[in-house]
Parts: sequence; C-alpha cells; structure tokens
Amino acid sequence: MADRLRYRVWFTTRQKIVTTVLALAVLGTGVGYVVDRATTPEDRSCARGVERPAGSAECVGVNGDGYDFGVPSLTEVARAIATENATLTSDEYATVALLLPLTSTDPGMRVKVQHEVQGAYARQYRANHASNSETPRIRLVLANTGKGNAHWRPTVERLKTMTAAPDRLRAVSGVATSSTEVRQAVASLTGAGIAVVGTTITADDIANGPGAGNNRYPGLARVSPTNSDEAKALAHFGKVVAARALLVQDTRTGDHYTDTLKTAFAASLKGAPYEPQLFTSPPDPTDEGTTANTFRQITHLICDTRAETVFFAGRHTQLRQFINALGARGCAERAFTILTGDEGSYLGADLKLDRKALKTRLTVRYASLAHPDAWQPSPGRPVPRTGGSAAAYTTFVADIARASKTPVPLADGQAIIAYDAMATAVHAIRQATPDGKHYPETADVATQWPQVKGSLRVEGAGGWICLDNFGNPFDKAVPIVELAQDGSQRFVQIAWPEGRPPAASCLPPRRG
Repeated sequence: MADRLRYRVWFTTRQKIVTTVLALAVLGTGVGYVVDRATTPEDRSCARGVERPAGSAECVGVNGDGYDFGVPSLTEVARAIATENATLTSDEYATVALLLPLTSTDPGMRVKVQHEVQGAYARQYRANHASNSETPRIRLVLANTGKGNAHWRPTVERLKTMTAAPDRLRAVSGVATSSTEVRQAVASLTGAGIAVVGTTITADDIANGPGAGNNRYPGLARVSPTNSDEAKALAHFGKVVAARALLVQDTRTGDHYTDTLKTAFAASLKGAPYEPQLFTSPPDPTDEGTTANTFRQITHLICDTRAETVFFAGRHTQLRQFINALGARGCAERAFTILTGDEGSYLGADLKLDRKALKTRLTVRYASLAHPDAWQPSPGRPVPRTGGSAAAYTTFVADIARASKTPVPLADGQAIIAYDAMATAVHAIRQATPDGKHYPETADVATQWPQVKGSLRVEGAGGWICLDNFGNPFDKAVPIVELAQDGSQRFVQIAWPEGRPPAASCLPPRRG
C-alpha cells in the first residue's frame, strides 16, 4: 500500500512535470550563479585608492583616510593623519605621499616603517599648525609598495595620476630602501616630473651627480648621506689602520645598499693585506638562509689574521648572524671592532641578536642616520657649533610627542630622518609657491633642490640639510652609534664625511 502511494505521489504525470520544473529551476539558479561569478569582476578593493593586485593578498595603493593597510601598529598614526587631513579645505593644500613597504612582514622593517610614518605625521602637523599660516597646507597620504616593494609599480602609477585636483600631489617622501625596486620607483616618479625626497636611501647609485648621464633622477633629493659619505665618516672617526683591517662582504649583486657600501669600504682599505671574506645572502635578505653556516667558517679565518677591525658590507639579518658567530669565535682573547653602515640601526630591536656576543671583547659600531643624543649637550661632549642645533632637535621632540599615546622610540633614528625629509618636502613646496597662489606647479617643486643651502638650508632635527646641485646632502652629520652590551644603541660621537663640521655658510664646494 505504501509503495502504491509513493508511486502515485512521485510518478504521476503531474508530479513528473512539477519535479522536472523544480529541477530545472535549481539547475538554472546554479548555472546563473556560476555565470555571474565568471562574468562579474572580483571585488579586490580594500579601501579608497587601495586594492589587492591579481595573485596577491596584500592591499597596496594610496590612502589618506585612516586606512592602516591591515597593520595594527599603524592604526593609531593612520587615524591621526586622517584627522589632520579632514581639517583641510579643497583649495588650500598640496599633498605629500609617504612611499613605503607598509605591509612588510620583516619585524625590523615593520618597526622602521612605523617610526617613519610617525615622524612624517609629526612634521605634517607642524607645517599646518606652527608655521605662521604659510601656504599651502599639507595633506599626507600613505602609499604602500608591499612586501619587498614588490608592488611598487601599481602604487607609483596611482601616484602619477594624483598631480591634478583634488589631490595636487607635489612630492613623494619615504623611499626608504636602497633596492632595485626602489630605484625603479624613483626613476618612474622623477621621470614624470614629481619631486622625490628619500629618507634612508644611502646607495651611491640612487643619486644624481656631476658629469654627462648622471642626472638619472631629475627632482630627487636625499636627506641621508651616501654610503661613500658614511664610509668616509667612519674612517675619519675610527682612524683605521688598513694593515689590521679586513672586509666581509655580500656577493649578491643588485642590492644597491650593499653594492655601494662594499665599494666605499674597499676604498677605505687600500693597502690592506687580506682579501675580502665573502658570503652570499638569499634573494630576500631578510630570510635567514644558510649564511650563518658561512659566518661560522669566516670567524675561523678571521682568527687566522692579524685584523682588529672588520668592515661589514651587508644587510641587517646577515649582520646579526655575523655578530652572533664572531661572539662564539675560538680566539676569544682577541678584541675586534665591527664597523658597518646604517643597517646596524635595526639591531637594537632584533630579538635574535645574541646579547652575550657583545660581552666577548666585541665592539659593534655603525654609521647611523640620526640619533636622539647627537644634538643634546652632555658633560665633556658639547654640541658642534655648526651642522645642526639642539634647538631644532628640541622642536622635533615636542612635535613627535603628538604622534603616539606612548613615547615613540628614537634610538634607531627613523622617526628623526622621516621628520627631516618631510620638512625638506614642505620647504620645497612652499618655496616653489608663487606669490598670490595657493600651491605650486608640480614641475616647480622638483627644481628647488639646488637652492636648499646656505641661509635657505633646512634646520633638520638630525642636522643641517644643505643640498648640492644634485640633491645630495653636503657634509651631513653622521652619528656613530655603538651597540651596548644590553643591546641598546649608545651614541658615541658625530663624525663628518669631510672630516669636520661644515662652515657656518653651509655652501657645498664645486665638485667635478
């Protein structure tokens, strides 16, 4: 009886029709969904001006509305920037973009990025609230190039569309790593007539210079000394005897920081009796790789020499590995000093650094780009009469306090140098603004750098910024910093590329 009933329910002519219609409806809905998904572009937006490139989960692009790019350490300062930007009316501002790998996963880079954004915001606030109502006011936006600057191209292309209203982009700052991607980004921006102010790029070949064909980046200025200037400052400071020194260098090419640093160090070691000790870092130098094994072997060879000073040309991950290895050397009775470039500033926050290595008669010193103690007088260490001032640094300290509810760490120098780069960008924008106008033409900002010197210099928190005709800082103060035994970054003294502070006039001499 049950079978007959089931048969009549499901297999009558009427039920067959109903069942068929329902099945087709369900099938049609599924097909429609698939077709709709296949023909409707995927929404890859993250925020206004920001989206995920094809094949990537990173959010890259440009935003000044408080978006933190998914990085919690940037949330507070991104919101502060948005609050400041919201006070500006549409016809009174020019925009400065801060171009950085905001979504880097490297712990050291994340700290660097956070401090640079805080320093830039602090100077934006001063420009808008403590400059006698000078115009234009300054709008700040964050521009993310992604981990390793891999997505620099779409972000730079977006910036190049922002020179007209309502953005009126007039300068790009940040530009903080001496890599091939950053060199390409700088070339693209300056090629489009946009002024660029590098914060911590130090590679000699991401710069302009005298001679035909050396003006590859028209409109580029830098507030950090070149690697050559860092090396000269270290040499003047250390009075290194070449006969008792050697060079440890990375063989990986294409890294402009490392390539130019080892060239500069080699020039300081003419006549040294030992050939360089070589290692090869991974393609991404923030990876650990296998270089620690190589450094264990290199320390044996160093013990075989009469060297006392070791110049290190490499990135911070490998520098940390080398310090750890040298701390465990067999010739523990011998003292060594490691001298390196500004990548040493990452070491203070590096949790993988073996602090015990610093207690084995091993001294680590590096050429910093800025340090909070450099322009603060102390007993037996007066502030130089030229090249910078305690007053400029004191102003910075008051400004940076607004950037965070908790004190911003300053020992790595990143907030200071970003503040000074922003000050330089604001200076050029306002110098280029004609009387009676609210803001300058884009091309006029990029031509300002040859006049940033003498009485028109920028009084930076990290020292005077006097640019030569090619946009490079002349005789910029180089704080020599020592990694203390507890891992803190102890200021030693200011060194100078020219061997002494600049004259009060701060006018670069004729070159080449």
